[in-house]
Amino acid sequence: MKKRVVSVLLVVMFTASIFAFAGCSTSGGSSDVVKLGFIGPMTGDAAIYGSSAEEGAQLAVAEINAAGGIDGKNIELVAYDSKADQTEAINAYNRLRDQDGVVAVIGGTLSGETLAMKDIMVSDNMPVLSPTATAVEVTQDAPNVFRACFLDDYQGQAAANFAATTLGAKTAALLIGTGNPYSEGVSEAFKAAFTAKGGTIAGSESYGTADKDFSAQLTKIKEMNPDVVFVPDYVQTVGPILQKAKEMGITAKFVGADGWDGVQEEYADAAQGNYFTNHYAADSPSETVQNFITAYKAEYDKVPNSFAALGYDAVYAMVEAITAAGSTESADIITALNATDHPGVTGTLKFDEEGNPKDKEVTIIKIDGGQLKYDSTVVNK
Repeated sequence: MKKRVVSVLLVVMFTASIFAFAGCSTSGGSSDVVKLGFIGPMTGDAAIYGSSAEEGAQLAVAEINAAGGIDGKNIELVAYDSKADQTEAINAYNRLRDQDGVVAVIGGTLSGETLAMKDIMVSDNMPVLSPTATAVEVTQDAPNVFRACFLDDYQGQAAANFAATTLGAKTAALLIGTGNPYSEGVSEAFKAAFTAKGGTIAGSESYGTADKDFSAQLTKIKEMNPDVVFVPDYVQTVGPILQKAKEMGITAKFVGADGWDGVQEEYADAAQGNYFTNHYAADSPSETVQNFITAYKAEYDKVPNSFAALGYDAVYAMVEAITAAGSTESADIITALNATDHPGVTGTLKFDEEGNPKDKEVTIIKIDGGQLKYDSTVVNK
């Protein structure tokens, strides 16, 4: 195990707050442990997302424990692999509640799995803070459910603003994953915002979850000759799409959403020169960002993606809420989450009445030379 590097600013902040905690109940485990649950895909095609978020969450737990935990109580993160499967996610949540006795949940990671668990979690009034589930419906009619990431419609709008304003695109084609709440939600927001900016949607093509060859869809898109092609999906789908587009000689710029994070690892050549919306940039000069990256690299020997940063922020915000509540009772934690004001790696976490972060900036990332590079920041107006 590599020596952990503690982010000094966050640890000092936490050391100052832990003594305000007035004794947890023991519902979260033994008297000297407070248990948090984590749910996300850690194996399979979507493992990059769940594993990264879990690593960021575990790093936060280690830092907080090193600073004294919660009133001297260590935090334990109990993590389960959802395998990007909705039934697996529900089973994992039930185990966290019934067997592990967690006081709150960090998760799910993907929108689909989080929506699958939502009704049960709402019925249980379990405090939930998803690091990365961006679908609009995740927090609707769910007063106990919060998220650290911006929403699908928010980043879809930001991507459209960037395409129209910065790239100067007049026409756009959409390539959408049917039955994927994430892909469909971001696409709808992009379409509305792009047309509102005076742009024209040249057409849209779709694909199913089982599709592996996107030649037919891309052939039609090539015939449209759009300025940009918007493809909001995850790396395991986006990578092959970009590779096929390159082989077919499509010259339009491709623009995506935060699910692209990590596409440069296996598809650097195909992704070269394209853009996507994200939650933070690893090359940001921010001290908070660079402290996190230093700590993460020391622990895992790699640069963190945005999912790791959001997992890290989610744990800090949840533990700050438990500390402020002075309790591990669900109602008390939820009340405290509503008053959260956490200066995180991905921006300040303050929640609106639906549990969504207020006014988070959207970072535009350019893929260049196999690296993710900060391009610009978009504030939706």
